[in-house]
Amino acid sequence: MSAALCPALFVAAPASGQGKTTVTAALARHHVRQGRRVTVFKCGPDFLDPQIHAVASGAPVHNLDLGMCGHADAAWRLYEAAGRSDLILVEGVMGLFDGNPSGADIARTFGIPVMAVIDARAMAQTFGAIVHGLATWQPDLPFSGVLANHVGSEGHAKILKEALGPGIAWYGALPRDAEAALPERHLGLLQAAEIEDLDARLDRLAGHLARTGAADLPAPVAFPEVPAPVIAPLLAGRRVAIARDAAFGFIYPGNLETLQALGAELCFFSPLAGDPIPDCDALWLPGGYPELHADTLAASSFWTSGLRAHQAAGRPLLAECGGMMSLFEHITDKAGQVFPGAGLLPGHTRMQARLAALGTQFVELSEGKISGHTFHYSRSETPLVPVARARTRTGGEGEAIYRLGRLTASYVHFYFPSSPAVAAALFGA
Repeated sequence: MSAALCPALFVAAPASGQGKTTVTAALARHHVRQGRRVTVFKCGPDFLDPQIHAVASGAPVHNLDLGMCGHADAAWRLYEAAGRSDLILVEGVMGLFDGNPSGADIARTFGIPVMAVIDARAMAQTFGAIVHGLATWQPDLPFSGVLANHVGSEGHAKILKEALGPGIAWYGALPRDAEAALPERHLGLLQAAEIEDLDARLDRLAGHLARTGAADLPAPVAFPEVPAPVIAPLLAGRRVAIARDAAFGFIYPGNLETLQALGAELCFFSPLAGDPIPDCDALWLPGGYPELHADTLAASSFWTSGLRAHQAAGRPLLAECGGMMSLFEHITDKAGQVFPGAGLLPGHTRMQARLAALGTQFVELSEGKISGHTFHYSRSETPLVPVARARTRTGGEGEAIYRLGRLTASYVHFYFPSSPAVAAALFGA
C-alpha cells in the first residue's frame, strides 16, 4: 500500500488556555491567504474549536481521538486529507500529555511534528525549562519546537529564545493583542456564528503570525494508505431533520457525513429563528446552549407543538445533552430563572457553576455499541428509569440513557462513525 505525503504540524501546549486554538486558526488563515488548501483536525471530542477552524480554513474540521473515534477512523481521515491538501494542521487538547490517550499519542502514532504554544506573558528563562520538559518527557515524541505567545516586546522574545536548549526550533513570538483574542464562555470559546467580527480577528492573527517562522510550511509527513469505511445505505429514502443554530450547534461533521453515507436526506432548521420542524422521518436535537435561549424556545409557537406532534406520530427522535435539556418540563438557567421546556420528558434540568461530567463514554444499547462524549454543567432530575448506562474508559458508571417511545435522550454526544448501524437504528432503520 502507498502513502500520501503532506506537510503537517501538531499544535500543542503545556496546558489549556495557552493559545492553541488561536494559533491553529491563525496558521490556517495565513496559509489559505497564500492560496493553499488547508485541512484542520481537532484532537478530542471538541465542538467549539472546530467551528473556529472551519471559518479560518474554509473547510469542515473533523475530530481525531484515539478513544472516542478510534485509530482506524483517525488513520483514514488523515490519509484522505493528505491526498487533497497542501497542509494538515492538528490542534491538540488540554496539555500535550494530558489524558489517556493524549494528544502526544496522536502525534507519535502518525509521526506529526509538534510545535508547542506557550503563554510567556509572565515568564522569562523558565520558558526554556518548560520547553525542555515537553521535548524530552517522551523521547520518541516528534517534538519540533516552540512558539511564544503573548510576548511583551522584542527584548522579551530575545530572552525566551536564548533560554532554549539545542535542537529546539524557535518558531517565533506573537504579541499581546486583546483585539484579536477569541471570546469565551463556560464551555469554551463562543460558537463561530456568535463572533460577529471573527474574520477580522482571524485576519489580524494571521498577520501577526506571518511575521514569524511558524508561517513557513512544515516538512511533509507520510500518511499510510487506509481505505475509507464501507457503510451500507440503511437510511436510504429517509429524511432526517436536524436542529442547527446557536441553541443546538454541537454537531460533529463526521456525524453528518455518516448519515449521508447511510443514505439519509438531511434537512436543517433553526428553532430560534421560528422555523417549524420540517416534514421528516426522524428528528435529531444536538447539544448546544438551550439554557441561553430558553425564553425564545418557550415563546415559539412551532417548537413545542411540532415536537409533540412528531412524538405522537411515533417517529424517532434523538436528543443529546442540550437537546435533551430542552425537552424537560422546566429548565433553570445559571441566574436561577426558571423557563418552561418542551415537556416531552418528565423532569427538570438546572444549570450549575461546577462541571457535572466530562469524558469519553461507551454505550451498549439494544441496537448495539456506540461511543461518544459528555461535557456539561447542568444536572437533570427525572422519574424516568434509564434503559442503559454508559461506561467510562475505565469501566466506571457513565451517563443515563432514557427511552420514551421512540425518543432516545442522554447527556452523551454520540459519535456516529463509531457505529453507523447503531446510528441508523436510532433514526429508524
